[in-house]
Order: sequence, then structure tokens, then C-alpha cells
Amino acid sequence: MTHKSNPSHSQGLTPKFHPELTPSLEELEKQERHLVFRQFTHDDAWALGSLLVELARERQAPVAIDIHRSGQQLFHAALPGSTPDNDAWIARKRRVVERYGSASYLVGARFRAKGSTFEESSRLDPDTYAAHGGSFPITVEGVGVIGAVTVSGLPQLQDHRLVVEALERFLDR
Repeated sequence: MTHKSNPSHSQGLTPKFHPELTPSLEELEKQERHLVFRQFTHDDAWALGSLLVELARERQAPVAIDIHRSGQQLFHAALPGSTPDNDAWIARKRRVVERYGSASYLVGARFRAKGSTFEESSRLDPDTYAAHGGSFPITVEGVGVIGAVTVSGLPQLQDHRLVVEALERFLDR
């Protein structure tokens, strides 16, 4: 696996605070600037997906996990307690990342910061797009966004934090 190692990863981009505290737009944007790969291979998708499964199992989180690159599903797991609805949420959140090039949680937060909601102002079909937390762009240095890693099954901020934690750990290796 080849990936970018950044000293800021070890400091942690996901503050360990109460779930009800919402990260700022600046914090969310910082995560995207720092969680960048040198390259992203099929083996990287397997290793990252497996790490997410391990973290979710430790927490007994009833989630589904998905990694897509360039329109191809490279990893998928459905843990106990997840449902087919989680796969539908994954697809909707991933489409937001593909369309906006940013984390689904960040996209929703940007709309909320303007005093609206994604559903009210994006003019996109809510059955197709969901700006809810849990899908994060896979960004390759010098290339840009090439895919997304997505989790569904927890409240949206927890989905987002689980993905960010896994990316931090993976990129620290």
C-alpha cells in the first residue's frame, strides 16, 4: 500500500468529544485537505474496508460499508444489524460525493450554514442524493477525487466520524 503520510494524522482530525457537538466547516474542510492518498489500489480498498469492518465490529455497529473507485465497487460489507436500507443510503450519500467532490456530511453542513437544507435548496432528487454523513471522498494527490468510502447504519455524524477515523488510521500506517 502506498499512501501519503502526514504528521497531522497522528494528532487526529476527529476530535474526541460528545456526539452532540457538531464539527465546524473549517474542521470538516481540514479533514478533506489532509486525508489524501498518493495512490489508491484494489489492495488499498480491501485493507481500508477491512479496517472499517474491524472498527465497526469492535463497537458492535450495525453498519454497511462500501468503497467505490471510478464507478466500480471495490469493497462491500454488511455487518449484523444492517439492512438493505443501508445500501440505499450508501448509494445516495456516495452520489453526493461524486457530484460535489466533498464529503456528504460537509455538503449538508454547507447548506445548513447558509440557513437552508440540502433537500430544500439543491434541486436534486432526495431519493437519489442524500447529503447526510458517512461518505467521504477518496482523493489522490495530483489527481483529485477518484471515489468514495461510505458507511451507513449509525446517526450521520457517527457514520462520518467512523470513516474519518479509519482513513486517519489507514494513512498513518
